[in-house]
Amino acid sequence: MKHTEEKIPRGVWVRLLIYIAVGHVFAAFIYLLFELGAQQ
Repeated sequence: MKHTEEKIPRGVWVRLLIYIAVGHVFAAFIYLLFELGAQQ
């Protein structure tokens, strides 16, 4: 665990997790819009 943390900075991990979380929320929001649009 220690040697992998030295290779990759902590800020990069945080930024990566934020990008993944935002991407999933954005994709879910678009999917929800298409589902609601298809029902109407």
